[in-house]
Amino acid sequence: MLKLKGCFTAIVTPFRSGKVDFPALRKIVNFQIEHGIDGLVPCGSTGEAATLTPEEYLAVIKAVVAAAKGRVPVMPGVGTNSTAKSVDMVKKVSALGVDGLLAIVPYYNKPTQEGMSAHFSALAKATKLPIVLYNIPGRTGVNMLPATALRLRKKFKNIVGIKEASGSLDQVSEIINGADKDFVVMSGDDSLTLPMMSVGAKGVISVVSNVAPAETGLMCCLFLEGETEAAAAIHHVLFPFGKALFAETNPIPVKYAAHLLGLCRPEPRLPLLPLSEARRAPLKAAMKKAGVLS
Repeated sequence: MLKLKGCFTAIVTPFRSGKVDFPALRKIVNFQIEHGIDGLVPCGSTGEAATLTPEEYLAVIKAVVAAAKGRVPVMPGVGTNSTAKSVDMVKKVSALGVDGLLAIVPYYNKPTQEGMSAHFSALAKATKLPIVLYNIPGRTGVNMLPATALRLRKKFKNIVGIKEASGSLDQVSEIINGADKDFVVMSGDDSLTLPMMSVGAKGVISVVSNVAPAETGLMCCLFLEGETEAAAAIHHVLFPFGKALFAETNPIPVKYAAHLLGLCRPEPRLPLLPLSEARRAPLKAAMKKAGVLS
C-alpha cells in the first residue's frame, strides 16, 4: 500500500559502459532502504527514463521491485508526450508489482489545461493503482494549474497526490486549500521541501536523498513530528550541498556524488555528459561540509 509521506528518493539509473548496471542498481536500492528512506521512485527524470529503451525501462522497474522486497513502496515514473503511449506504459508497469505511479505532465507539445485533464483521465482509467501527478514546468514547458489538479482529484480517487516542482508556494497553497485531506502534496524541489511542508506538503520526492537519504528523511520526519527547529537546522546544513547538486543538469552532479560514495559509476547517457572537471572539487567539498562524505 502506498503511504505518501516523508522522503521518497528519485533514484538514479546506474550505467556501466553504456548499459544498465543492475548490480549497482541493487546496491543503490539497499543503500536507500538501509538508511531509512520512505519510498523509491525509479525511472523518473533523475533516473534518465527518457534515454532508456522500452525493454530497459521495464527491466529497471522489475529489478527495483525485486531488490526492495516489499520493504518500502516503489512508485516508478511513467508518462510520455503521447497519451496512447502513456496508457500502454501504465498498463505494463501496473503488472510489475509496483505500489503506485508518478505521472509527468506531457512535455514538449504543451497541452492546454483541458488537454492535461483528458490525458490524466485516460491514465487514471487504465489502472487501479494510485497515481501521483508530476508538475515540473521547467522540464515540460507548461504548468499544471491548481484547478486542473483539483478537478482531476475530484473525478478520480486513484489520483492521490501531486509532486509539485513549479517553485511556487502560492500554487502549493492553492492546491492544499482546495483539496480534501487525503490528497497529498510532495515537494519536487529539494531546496523548497521545508517551506512547502510549512504550508502543508507531506514530504519530498528527492534528488538529494540519493546521497543523503538519512539526513533528508530525518528532516522530513522531524518536521512532521513538530520538531520544526531541528528540521530547519538540517535544511540549512543540506542547502549548500543541494545547490551544488544542481550546478549542472540533473542527474549529472548527483551521479558523480553517488560515485564518490562508491554506489555507481559517474556515467550518464548522451546527450548528458559526466560532470565537468571544474565542478568536481566544489561538489566534493560541499559533500564533506554537509557530512555526507568523510
